[in-house]
Amino acid sequence: MDLAPAPASASQARSFGEHLRHWRQHRRMSQLDLAGEAEISTRHLSFVETGRSLPSREMVLRLAERLDIPLRERNALLVAAGFAPMYRERPLDDAALAPAREAVQLILKSHEPYPALAVDRHWNLLAHNAMVPHLMDRADPALLQGPINVLRLSLHPNGLAPHIVNLGQWRHHLFERLRQQIQATGDRQLQALEEELRSYPTPADADAHRLDGEVLGIAMPLRFRTREGAVLNFISTTTIFGTPVDVTLQELALETFFPADAFTGNALRSLASSLTD
Repeated sequence: MDLAPAPASASQARSFGEHLRHWRQHRRMSQLDLAGEAEISTRHLSFVETGRSLPSREMVLRLAERLDIPLRERNALLVAAGFAPMYRERPLDDAALAPAREAVQLILKSHEPYPALAVDRHWNLLAHNAMVPHLMDRADPALLQGPINVLRLSLHPNGLAPHIVNLGQWRHHLFERLRQQIQATGDRQLQALEEELRSYPTPADADAHRLDGEVLGIAMPLRFRTREGAVLNFISTTTIFGTPVDVTLQELALETFFPADAFTGNALRSLASSLTD
């Protein structure tokens, strides 16, 4: 894997009080609510937000925990308050992350003959197994130049969108996930990505999710038409690292796709077999 660390957030230039106010409002909490959660007085919290009081390192971490702030932004809070970052950010190919890298590779490889991939916090493709390229080979080559953004590739009219049979449903599903991620992280780059994706042509079945939400009765499927005209049906799962203390690992997600019917399973096993012959 050739993985580089993401650039530092531009939000690190803000004062601690500005950071704190942003996250408190983003979580829709009043000063009274947050003060109660952090077991401090509202007056003290107000002084911290306005810069009249300087928080201790312990207080910064306590407030960040109560606000459920991602590790990357907890580092930004610490720096803004005059402390060293607590959580390291290393590329996945760093020697210290070898166990995590091996776990990712094991999951991706062991998931064959079904597709699986790993993405960063902005949905850029970091790694994949041998099955994924066979689902991307009809996309415009310009969209396959690194870094490949999985959401852009999926919804762009020159990407995979023309080959997704239930594009309206899948598009709605991806936007819901993106909305939840933006709500959790407040990431401005994700907000810009959402605006870009919404500018793409609206599919004819854009409202289909309202009429037929869970086609299989268990999960939203991805229905993909192959070059030969067959329709493959997938359901997907997302895997993240438990209790990470590294920024890279917290932001890493593994997307694994499973066959939703016997035909899809047989087709994928046949494809995998042909690749090894």
